[in-house]
Amino acid sequence: MRGPGRWAVLFALVVLAVVMIFPFLVVAINAVKSPAEYGSQGPLSLPDGLYLQGIIDFWNRVEFGTKLWNSFLISASVAVLAVVLSVLNAYALGIGRVKGRLWILVLFLVANTLPQEALAYPLYYLAKAVDLYDTQLAVIIVMTAIQAAFGTYLLSAVLGQFPKEILEAAAIDGAGRLRSLWRIVVPISRPTINVLLIFFFIWTWNEFFLPLIFLISNDTQTVPVALGVLQGEKYMDATTSSASALLGVVPAIAFFLIFQRTLTRGVTVGAIK
Repeated sequence: MRGPGRWAVLFALVVLAVVMIFPFLVVAINAVKSPAEYGSQGPLSLPDGLYLQGIIDFWNRVEFGTKLWNSFLISASVAVLAVVLSVLNAYALGIGRVKGRLWILVLFLVANTLPQEALAYPLYYLAKAVDLYDTQLAVIIVMTAIQAAFGTYLLSAVLGQFPKEILEAAAIDGAGRLRSLWRIVVPISRPTINVLLIFFFIWTWNEFFLPLIFLISNDTQTVPVALGVLQGEKYMDATTSSASALLGVVPAIAFFLIFQRTLTRGVTVGAIK
């Protein structure tokens, strides 16, 4: 690409990088700044030294270690379960071609468009009725269903283009449907499945609304819910809030960076080679 088009792309990338990185830098700077320094020099000034007491105070105040484990447990469970359900559903809809496939996919699409606020009321009373309220299992079940609806819709479109010759050859060799799924379809579709696994983990980790409704005990709450307890009606500690935001976002960024190569490979290669 040459001429004005190249400069337009570069300018767009620079703007995107600034919009995404600048807020994180401001949060990181204010997280290691003392309240007195913040009050006298403002939020955009560089700190004179590392002030870690805000991070320590937040960690101890909300028992952040427990919140971190709860978020990891819920996010990892949802990611794995949602991917497994998505693969099974998509295999039946995309390759199995079950009767009414189109309407089932429309149902999954509609489920993805429903706002969570519309689901909160019935899910709340359903969790109460089955004694799952204020448990991580309730959030895992609800979030697994939500994420699997999107995963099913996406994978169904991918597996709908799966080469039939490969499956026919496997059937001639005596492979059943489950064996064809786990030995042929899953390995070939692994890049797309890995992308879904990463997205499901990050989306669930950042989820705030449903955990706020279902998890009311201090021992069951997640990281995003813990960040909300610092916001008072009359008072807000800016440095402690920045420390909490930094601690909340670092695990998700670390997870993304660890699996960045897997994510890039899944996006560029696609599901079918």
